[in-house]
Amino acid sequence: MDTEAQPTERDRSSRPSRPEDPSDAGGPEERSRFALLSRFVEWLPGGRITLTALICLVFPLLLNTFLVQPFQIPSGSMESGLRIGDRVLVNKLAYRFGARPSRGDIVVFDGTGYFGDADYIKRVVGVGGDRVVCCDKKGRLQVNGRSVDETAFLYPGDSPSSVPFDVVVPSGTLFVLGDHRSDSSDSRDHLGDPGGGMIPVGDVIGRADWIVWPAGHWTHLVRPGAYARVPAADGAHG
Repeated sequence: MDTEAQPTERDRSSRPSRPEDPSDAGGPEERSRFALLSRFVEWLPGGRITLTALICLVFPLLLNTFLVQPFQIPSGSMESGLRIGDRVLVNKLAYRFGARPSRGDIVVFDGTGYFGDADYIKRVVGVGGDRVVCCDKKGRLQVNGRSVDETAFLYPGDSPSSVPFDVVVPSGTLFVLGDHRSDSSDSRDHLGDPGGGMIPVGDVIGRADWIVWPAGHWTHLVRPGAYARVPAADGAHG
């Protein structure tokens, strides 16, 4: 008869396990990187405090350069949606990787050589190839023959424009207007200037996506549906 004792569950669980050597937790490459970082911190004047301060300085700089940029509303030209002193976050990636501004977008752009030596914020009304006319028989803006109802964002009491115009937007440029038309210097006011009041797409810094200050005015800025039925520019004169 087989008399060899079989280990019980208690026997197996009571066997002491070999403690893990902390030095085995990472491979040689991981330990080498950790040692390099430690030497860098030791070499840096101020050590970890200085490193933390550098990270706190560099990260916002990278964020501001490549991703988002805060912009303070300087005038009443975009009221009543954007008020003087409001701070918006500008999405700098919105028009990268082949994307283009669309009608209705609120954009921040460098106006140097066109509007003035500053950054401006306006709403895109026409893109390359569009024919923008003011106004139809009911006093509404027309884009590619389609009347646009702007009452959802136009400043109360303002008309779409007190200045008549009929323009075709050149390729690669934008026709922009402020929402507070009676208090906005925009493409209408620069039709006779170099560039004809049009903004090169390449000078657009980004799209304003959020109002972040003051806290009570926190809002996600979305493209209004007023331009959704505007036909493509190719059919404007067909």
